[in-house]
Amino acid sequence: MTWTTLPRSELTSGLSGWQGGSGPSALLIHGVGLRAEAWGAMIPQLSKHFHVTAPDLPGHGESSPLKAAQDKGLHPFTDCMAELLEHLPGPTLVIGHSLGALISLDLTIRHPDHVAAVAPLNAIYRRTQKAAYAVQARAADLVKSPNADPSPTVERWFGKDPQGDLAPMAEHCRSWLTAGNPQGYARAYHVFAHADGPSDEALAELQRPSLFITGADEPNSTPEMSRAMARMAPQGQAVVIENARHMMPMTHAKDVADQIIAFHQQLGSGHV
Repeated sequence: MTWTTLPRSELTSGLSGWQGGSGPSALLIHGVGLRAEAWGAMIPQLSKHFHVTAPDLPGHGESSPLKAAQDKGLHPFTDCMAELLEHLPGPTLVIGHSLGALISLDLTIRHPDHVAAVAPLNAIYRRTQKAAYAVQARAADLVKSPNADPSPTVERWFGKDPQGDLAPMAEHCRSWLTAGNPQGYARAYHVFAHADGPSDEALAELQRPSLFITGADEPNSTPEMSRAMARMAPQGQAVVIENARHMMPMTHAKDVADQIIAFHQQLGSGHV
């Protein structure tokens, strides 16, 4: 896979992204510090089945940052995606990774009329105290040094010395983290670090079919987190991708896309 820059267009005011493919609408929401290209390995397959929209989150890629006066939590990110959904044809399959998974769930909970179904990838839910402390410490360090070396992050995602196909993935992630808006990255990471997933009440009242996918070797967004959320959601399913970790939309793109396409086909047949 060549991680080339995707051609951008203005999706809504201040929000840049890529659109293509044909079929029912699908929205791809990337993780913190990344950009639309993080979906580059999945887009060719998904575009055969969906009209795909892949935005850069606010303060990422070519999208404008959120206004300083806006609430510092998750809702401003969700509200930008809700505005975008109003411009897309019909109810949309919303697919989100990591921070994007949190946004996708919040979007489905707060704006269900625009959402046909949701597929949160590597979503967190009730972190352990140790995990919460670690991610919040990293968020605090980013506020102090927003231009810090991204090597520790890249190493967590791909290992100390990635080889083969992992090497270009790691280098592109490094370049996205380095070239992005430092303040936008720090703000988004703070939101991600202090989130703990949707409330149990919200999950129990989730009105749309939900496919929770994570990697079997994912230490932070663990398989049990996805299974727990799927058990609470009335129309929830959980899938665990073998030998995958946090960056499975890149490292296991075909496996993840296959699961999403099969999920959508189940919706069409009425079996979820």
